Amino acid sequence: MIMLYDLLPAIAMVFIAANIALPVTGDRVRLGLNPFYTVYILGAWFLYLGLCWTQSGQTLGMRAWKTEIVDANGRAPDWRTSGVRFAASLLSAAPLGLGFWSSLFREDRACWHDRISGTRLQRREPR
Repeated sequence: MIMLYDLLPAIAMVFIAANIALPVTGDRVRLGLNPFYTVYILGAWFLYLGLCWTQSGQTLGMRAWKTEIVDANGRAPDWRTSGVRFAASLLSAAPLGLGFWSSLFREDRACWHDRISGTRLQRREPR
């Protein structure tokens, strides 16, 4: 459910990034076909997630569901850890979401990107 909530701000971020690039790319560039444009859009997406994760450990969807991402020390992840988590989440999604589905069979419910980055999703306690 959290990913569905986060889909709207992520799409908005991609639209903003695409509009910023329009004067340079025109309508000739397509996501996935041009490697530079694809990396640019992924970078914009990571910027949104990285800012959320490093500042509060939460995206908008995580706030709604009262969860947060923490590193091995129980703190919001730093930029390096966030980058590893983001890249690993693309790996989790690639084979039909197998990295996400695998969490259903683990006691700790960790996805591939959690295990690779050393982060975990946890319930956020009221402060």
